[in-house]
Amino acid sequence: MIRSSLFLGACLSVMLTGPTACAAVPDAVEVQTETAEVEMNVAFDQLMRDLAARVDARLKVGIPVPLPVDAGGGYTHEQHKQNGKTIYEAGLLYTYFNDARYLDAVRDILLDYAEIYPDLGLHPQQKEQTPGRLFWQSLNESVFLVYAIQGYAEVRGDLTAADRGRIERDVINPMADFLSVGQPETFDRIHNHGTWAAAAVGMTGYVLQQPERVEQALLGLDKSGEAGFLKQLDILFSPDGYYAEGPYYQRYALMPFVLFAQAIQKNDPERQIFAYRDGVLLKAIRSTVEQSYAGKFFPINDAIREKGLNTVELKYGLAIAYDLTKSPDLLGAVALQNGVVPTPEGGALLAAIEQGKSEPFAFSSTLLRDGSSGAEGGLAILRSGPAGDDAAVIMKATTQGLGHGHFDKLGFLYFDNGDEVVADYGAARFLNVEPKAGGRYLPENTSWAKQSIAHNTLVVDQTSHFNGDWREGQKHAPTVIEFGTRDGIQVAFAEIDTAYEDVRLQRLVDLMPGNNGRDYVVDIMRGLGVGEHRFDLPVHFKGQLIETSFEMQHAVDRLEPFGDTNGYQHLWKRSESEPLDGLQEISWLLGDQFYTLTQKSDQAVTAYFTELGANDPNHNLRHEQALILRASGTSANFVSVYERHGRYDSDEEITVFDGSSIADISIDTQNGITSIKISPVEGDATTFRLAESGLTRQPLQILPHQNSQQQNDPKEKTR
Repeated sequence: MIRSSLFLGACLSVMLTGPTACAAVPDAVEVQTETAEVEMNVAFDQLMRDLAARVDARLKVGIPVPLPVDAGGGYTHEQHKQNGKTIYEAGLLYTYFNDARYLDAVRDILLDYAEIYPDLGLHPQQKEQTPGRLFWQSLNESVFLVYAIQGYAEVRGDLTAADRGRIERDVINPMADFLSVGQPETFDRIHNHGTWAAAAVGMTGYVLQQPERVEQALLGLDKSGEAGFLKQLDILFSPDGYYAEGPYYQRYALMPFVLFAQAIQKNDPERQIFAYRDGVLLKAIRSTVEQSYAGKFFPINDAIREKGLNTVELKYGLAIAYDLTKSPDLLGAVALQNGVVPTPEGGALLAAIEQGKSEPFAFSSTLLRDGSSGAEGGLAILRSGPAGDDAAVIMKATTQGLGHGHFDKLGFLYFDNGDEVVADYGAARFLNVEPKAGGRYLPENTSWAKQSIAHNTLVVDQTSHFNGDWREGQKHAPTVIEFGTRDGIQVAFAEIDTAYEDVRLQRLVDLMPGNNGRDYVVDIMRGLGVGEHRFDLPVHFKGQLIETSFEMQHAVDRLEPFGDTNGYQHLWKRSESEPLDGLQEISWLLGDQFYTLTQKSDQAVTAYFTELGANDPNHNLRHEQALILRASGTSANFVSVYERHGRYDSDEEITVFDGSSIADISIDTQNGITSIKISPVEGDATTFRLAESGLTRQPLQILPHQNSQQQNDPKEKTR
């Protein structure tokens, strides 16, 4: 028999290949499972033994509990983070192996905290808005308690009354008080900080049998329901499971959401928390996976670009989701990760995979609506196929994303062949790297990364959307005019008329099949204004520039910033063209593939190549390149067609460079309707007819028709 303990009224013994039956009891006490011994899940057993080896190594050298000194990334910060996880992991190992050494470890670490925590004031490196005591920000304290309370629950029933009383009096209760009544502005905030605090306090309430804490966590400090966990579920997630701050923070907030929800489900099953809002939490887990490419999350808003599917938060989410639904494609998503969490649900995942129950996770084209009612824009994802590295095009027609949002309405990203082709910068931050501002967001996050010019969106008069005011931006969302498929062409069409005072922004993005399996990404970006304006369309492309169809003047002995403010001050101007009319081409090499952008506008366009790094004395910015297309006028239509072609084989020294297969792009505006005809060298042309407003009866028409040119020579193109 395997020893089991109860956490929050449910078994936390390791789930092997069969079910475990446990009866809810009022405390975390030692029990024996009522089921017969089951066949060992060998893979999970090895995972637990590997975990034991890591924890044993820490215990051998001792677990320091230092007085807090450092901000994020510093020694004391990282040590306390590790200690919270050690408490949790030792608790799980105690349950699994029935080894008293792990009970002793949980007890001793928490008793060491009982020595220092009552006398701690605010952290010496405190963050201005949300200071902690153990940590520079209280968010980390909430994370610590989420881990620690789970580990404590595993051993609580086997501790002496004296040890239990000391730990709860001097550590757990004071920490829960500090995170709730001690910081009401954070605890009642509709934000990921509030989610972590609510989860920490609510889970503590369940373990210590404190219904008042649970109610405050669910409904807010005053228990009115205007704050707390349920309100956060109402506000922060759309009906499709899209999280207001974007995928990076969605995966971060996912862990407290699903862990607290699991605790609610096991202690208060009548709440049916996983059915709440039509199962929004389960949708959120799936949508987190969907918001990724080649294993990494779309780097929109304040995102650390390295984060992806292999994060622990999503591992918990998938384990819990599979436990509830048994959906075989979730096992396929788990296969994209590196391992599972050391929980009963993690054991069940490995058992199911070993039993051959897994199906591939099929990535799909989808519109993830934004806003609590789903009426505030959305994230449009177009994919060429179900694999994680098939081509994907993203249009960000979402809300601002609260304080972590960027000024990139109708932003565009393009992924293909496992690579970023047209990319988003993400956040300017070295997470937990202490020499870089203590791991905080850098000043350049505001001066560059959030600014509109840092994104693939239209910038008017060198000013960011909403004049760089996120609170104003939060009041407005784009309108998604259309999302779907017409005659084999995948379409996403959206607009917004509030990012600038007198300019409407429209964007139409298409995945359009071409001849010989050569698909086109069509991007039509429009600025429809009143009066004279300057329009800049950045293309933050990845790869090595190969050629342009136009001449450039290059800065060879002196670089100058591209502007003075709103992010422009961080760009070096490297090259500049004369004003261009007609069809233009820009080609670059990325990996072993060539990409060509064929572009045309109804205004004369000046092309600039820029490099990031100006006015960056602390070297906080990556040195990245961009193409910026600039036009002036009352309005401007930028039509871009992207295509992958040829190959570059450095081993065999074979190069195939085909160049653009677009013969012509025509733009004509009559009576408020703009007709854009895209004619390939071979195959049929397609005309897109766009109205000036999505409120018209037919805002978009797509008219496929035979290309009258039918040219065979790719060099014969209209200029």
